Parts: sequence; structure tokens; C-alpha cells
Amino acid sequence: MTPIPQRLRTPLAFLPFLAAVAVAALVGGLAASDARSVYSGLDLPPFAPPAWLFGPVWTVLYLGIAVSGWLYWKSGGERRGLVWYAVQLALNALWTPLFFAAGAYGLALADIILLDIAIVVTALHFRRSSPVSAALLLPYLAWTCYATALNIAIVALN
Repeated sequence: MTPIPQRLRTPLAFLPFLAAVAVAALVGGLAASDARSVYSGLDLPPFAPPAWLFGPVWTVLYLGIAVSGWLYWKSGGERRGLVWYAVQLALNALWTPLFFAAGAYGLALADIILLDIAIVVTALHFRRSSPVSAALLLPYLAWTCYATALNIAIVALN
């Protein structure tokens, strides 16, 4: 078998990161098959975004998350940072089934608070070897903090 040329190794190494993020997105997507009707049936706070906004926002965020992980790995970052990266992806994947499929808004709130923390810890680890990879997580953190506030309001209103 012919070895992969050096110039292709780094771009091809992006694919596992993209796949990991795609799995998290797929889990969420499968659990959110009825999300629009669930979301529209909730008492929402005035700052709640329209349902159509979630898809485009998450598409951009997931791409940034994948690039962030790849850049960190490429920079030779420590395994600990990759473990935190995996933890935040798992917490991300868990939120949608908890919220939309199970209707467990309180458990989803606990999950998203842990997710916020995991993103911060991941970004702090990433910053040590790749400031760009850490910076790519900031829009994700901003969105999940916004989603945390929305989740808190939904728990209070429903």
C-alpha cells in the first residue's frame, strides 16, 4: 500500500474532526425531528430567536468546532485538550435529545451549563498551543451561553 504523501496528511487529518462534529450534529438532528413544533409550543421569552435561525447558526458553528479541533491537533496540542474537546462534543450531542426528544428541560439546562464549562476549559487548553483554535470556539461559547439563558427562561416559563 502506498503511504499518504506528507502534503496530504494534514488536510486529510481534518476529516476525523469533521466526522466527530457531524456525529454530534446527527444525534441532535435525529432527536430534533419534531423540534419546530416543540419549540413553537413552548412559552418563550422575548429574546427567543425564530426557529429557522438554529439550522444556519449551528452549521457555521459546527464547521468552526471541527476546524478548531483540527488546528489544535495540528499544532501538537496535548491529549488533555482533545479529551475536553470530546467531552464538549458529547455534551453538545446530549442536549438536543434531552430538550426536544425527552422534554427534560431541567436536565437539558444542567447539560448545557456543563457544556458551557467544557467549552471554556477546551478553549483554555487549546489556547496554549493554538490561539486560533481557541478563538474559533468563542462564537460557539457565545451561542451556547445565549442558549443557556434561553433554556433558563424556558424552564421558568413552562
